[in-house]
Amino acid sequence: METVIEAVEPVAAAHDMSMFALFMQADWVVKSVMLGLLFASIACWAVIFAKAAAYARARREMKAFDKIFASGEPLTQIYARVKDRPRTGLGALFAAAMEEWNGSHADNAANSGGLQARLRIVLDTTVAAESEKLDRSLSLLATVGSAAPFVGLFGTVWGIMNAFTSIAAAKSTSLAVVAPGIAEALFATALGLLAAIPAVIAYNKLSGDAGRLIGRLEAFADRVSVLLSRQLDARRHAG
Repeated sequence: METVIEAVEPVAAAHDMSMFALFMQADWVVKSVMLGLLFASIACWAVIFAKAAAYARARREMKAFDKIFASGEPLTQIYARVKDRPRTGLGALFAAAMEEWNGSHADNAANSGGLQARLRIVLDTTVAAESEKLDRSLSLLATVGSAAPFVGLFGTVWGIMNAFTSIAAAKSTSLAVVAPGIAEALFATALGLLAAIPAVIAYNKLSGDAGRLIGRLEAFADRVSVLLSRQLDARRHAG
């Protein structure tokens, strides 16, 4: 009985099934797939944390600027308070609109239709620029979420091919011969899902957050356009 145990122990020791051992036993194709999926997962988590922090900061800045804008101060005074601050979000929209407004009046070019058209263009351009900042890097999550399972599946297929090759070379269907290759293949699939699942969930959540922030930018742009249009009409009638 002791002889049997001694004979089995070297076989068990020869097939370490830990994740590191599975990686080291895989061929270069499967290793490349595993490393690529691991790096993709790390990149996705970096994007997730960065975008979550950026969106939280954007919400705070929008809330603070909304308070200033709703204070009832004249627009020129608000602009004097915020013009030297970093221009992001609602502050960037307001500053761009006020600069076009001030520039048009300074050049005696306060034609009603022309100024309103220029204000709309400036606001739309600024909204597009701010929206691009909010959406930046989300495409990585979408790409990894859709492609990682198929990359992992490729590693699985390749690993199973190697397992069948090992069976043919050893001329044995023993589990000790088949198990390592199949385990490597399944490990590649697991890494693909490990990268894809958080990426898909985070993309859906973050893209929804970005859409709501962009909606607030567009609504604020409309508010600024309406207020400046009213002031333009009031000046024209007063003149």
